[in-house]
Amino acid sequence: MKEMIVEGSSVEEAVEKALKELSVGRNDVEIKVLEEGSRGFLGIIGAKSARVRVRVVDRPDVVIRSFLKEVIDKMELDVEQRIWFEDGYWRVELYGTDIRHLIGRHGETLNALQLLANLAVSKRLQERVRIILDAEGYREKREKVLRKLARRVADRVKRTKRDYTLEPMPPQERRIIHLELQDEKNVYTVSRGQEPYRRLAVCYKRNGLLEEEEK
Repeated sequence: MKEMIVEGSSVEEAVEKALKELSVGRNDVEIKVLEEGSRGFLGIIGAKSARVRVRVVDRPDVVIRSFLKEVIDKMELDVEQRIWFEDGYWRVELYGTDIRHLIGRHGETLNALQLLANLAVSKRLQERVRIILDAEGYREKREKVLRKLARRVADRVKRTKRDYTLEPMPPQERRIIHLELQDEKNVYTVSRGQEPYRRLAVCYKRNGLLEEEEK
């Protein structure tokens, strides 16, 4: 559990300093006042700092928000986030004036951040947490591109009768291509390798013999 003890001229100032350092909001922490502090005579003589212990609550959404805010702040980007749970995944919509810097070429930066978030949050909570990051609707646009790519590659494989291996992709992108081609008569898809370098291969069906397909 992430926590810190902070001093300030008042309890409120100490709490605000801790929230800024931890990159979380007030609703995401537990606060314990260790010392109230005092102004002393004329605000100088005998003055005593306030001390508080601020502890981040170990909820998936809180940990996700804290991790992403810390990364975004270090990158000095103007990006906000909205988090919700749906269909077994924690989904995060990122938005803001600097959002393009979090997407990168073909979503490479966004995918890398997503992988790091999954690893870091799962390790922190000691359980598997599945996270999908999006950036102002980028995933929907990317899905359309991937479906077109799947069709082009399938046509190439059927024409040349040679397998074609795509660049490494995150699981949800490989699944889009798999679903797009699952009803094709002359090709099938299979994933090979280990994350984060796992690739999807579009293969030609030979004599009706198939390797293990990705589900």
